[in-house]
Amino acid sequence: MTMDTQLCITVTAPTMADLRARRDRHPAGTLLELRLDTVDRPDVRGALAGRRGPVVVTCRARWEGGQFAGSEEERLGVLAEALAEGAEFVDVEFAAIAPALLTDAAKPRLVVSTHDFTGPPADLATRVTAMRQTGAGVIKVAVFTPTLADVVRLRTLAGVPARGGQAAAFIAMGEAGLVSRVLPERFGSCWTYAADSTSAAPGQLTAESMTRVFGTPRAGGRTALYGVLGRPVSHSVSPAMHNAAFRATGFDAVYLPLPAASFDDFLHFAEAFEVQGVSVTAPYKRDAFHLARTLDDHGQRAGAVNTLRRGGEGWDARNTDIEGFLAPLASYGSLEGRRATIMGAGGAARGVALGLRDAGARVTMTARRPDQAAAVAEALGVETTPWPPVPGSWDLLVNATPVGTAPDTDRSPVAADRLGPGLVYDLVYNPPRTRLLAEAARRGCDTLGGLDMLVAQAQAQSAWWTGVRPPAEALRDAAIARLDEMQTL
Repeated sequence: MTMDTQLCITVTAPTMADLRARRDRHPAGTLLELRLDTVDRPDVRGALAGRRGPVVVTCRARWEGGQFAGSEEERLGVLAEALAEGAEFVDVEFAAIAPALLTDAAKPRLVVSTHDFTGPPADLATRVTAMRQTGAGVIKVAVFTPTLADVVRLRTLAGVPARGGQAAAFIAMGEAGLVSRVLPERFGSCWTYAADSTSAAPGQLTAESMTRVFGTPRAGGRTALYGVLGRPVSHSVSPAMHNAAFRATGFDAVYLPLPAASFDDFLHFAEAFEVQGVSVTAPYKRDAFHLARTLDDHGQRAGAVNTLRRGGEGWDARNTDIEGFLAPLASYGSLEGRRATIMGAGGAARGVALGLRDAGARVTMTARRPDQAAAVAEALGVETTPWPPVPGSWDLLVNATPVGTAPDTDRSPVAADRLGPGLVYDLVYNPPRTRLLAEAARRGCDTLGGLDMLVAQAQAQSAWWTGVRPPAEALRDAAIARLDEMQTL
C-alpha cells in the first residue's frame, strides 16, 4: 500500500482502555487516527505506548466538530505532548495553530486541518493557500458537500499544486462526496479516512465497508467510475450488487451512489469525473431518456430508461427493467392471455406494462390518480381499471409503486381485502417481504418479491457496461448482505 492510497482508520472510544483495545485489534502497520477528544481523560503516553503502526493524534475542538470538553490551553497541550512523545502525525486545526507547534522539527509531522459541516465556505480557496504556506507536512480539508457540483469544486481546489512535496487530504463530507473517500487519488489525497466502528463525520463509512464493498484502497491503475443516479439513493443496494459484479468479472471499476440535486448537477459531475455509466432511478428516468443519443427498443417504447453508458459522442441508453421484470416470471409459465393489473403509472409501471403486453398478457393499469393512469395506458395501448383493483379481476397483480419501501414498511398500496386469488408481484425489494406480500400470502395468493427483478436487471446493466455477464449469485448474495446490514443500522 503506497502513501497516496492509504486508509486511515479513525478510532474513537469513551475511555483510554477502550481506545487502546480498539487500536490494537487492527493489523500491525495500519495507519490509525486516535481521537483523544472522545476519551473522558486523554492520556497521550498511554495512547502511544505499544502502538504497532503509525498514528495521527487528534484532539478536536468542539467549535470544529470535536468533543473535547476542557480548555483550549489544555487541548493544545495535548497536541504539543503528542509531538514531544513522537507521534507520527498530529492534527491541529488551522484556526487554532500556535507558533509553538510550527517548529522546523514538528512541521513534517503536522496535519493542519479545517472542517466545515454546513458547506464549502466562501473563503475556502484563500484558507487552503494559507494552510499550505504553514509548511505543515499534510493539510487536511473536510467540508460538507450538499451537491455533486460542490464535490467538483473541491476537487478543482485539491488540484492546485502542493509546495515542496507537501501532502494533502481532501474530503467531501456527506453522501454526495463519497467519491472523495473511495477514490482518494482523484483528489490527490495521501490517505482517506474510514471509521473503526462509529462514524466520526457525515458520510464516513466503516473500514470494513470501504474495503469489502468499494475495494478501497486500490493498488493502482485507472479505476472506471459508475454509479446509481437518483435522489434519494442512500438506501439503494445497487452499490453492493454492482461492486460485487465488478469483482466477480475482474473489471477494474467502482460503483457509487450519486444523489444529484438535479439532472444538470449529475451531468456536471459526470463530465468532471469521467463517469462511464449509471443506473438511473427516480426522479431522473425521463431526463435520461431525453438525453440519450441512442436508445434500445424497450427504452424507446417505454419513454423512460434506467441505464446510461458513455459513448464516443454522448450517452447511450437502454431500459433493463423489462428484462429484469420478466425473468422471475418465467417459472410461472406462459403469460399469454393472463389478466395482469399494474398498480402505479410511473416509469417502472410503463416498462412493466410493455413487458406484459409483449408477453401476451391482457394488461390494465390502475392508480390513485386516474388521469395519470389513463394517459400512460393510452400511450402504451393498454386499458385502465378503477382504483383500487377488484379481487377476481386479475391473475397477476403488480405493485409498481414505491409504497411499502423501507422505512415505511407498515404501508401497503392496497387493502388486504382487495387481494386474491392469483399471483402478487411486488417490485419493492427493501424489505424483501413487504406488507403487501405478507397479506397476499395470508389471502392464499402466490407471491413474488422485487429482489429477483433487481438482480436480473442489474445483471443486464453490468453486461452492457463491461461485456461480461456477472453471475446472479454474486449479486444476490451482495444484495441480501446489504439488506441485512440496513436492518441493523
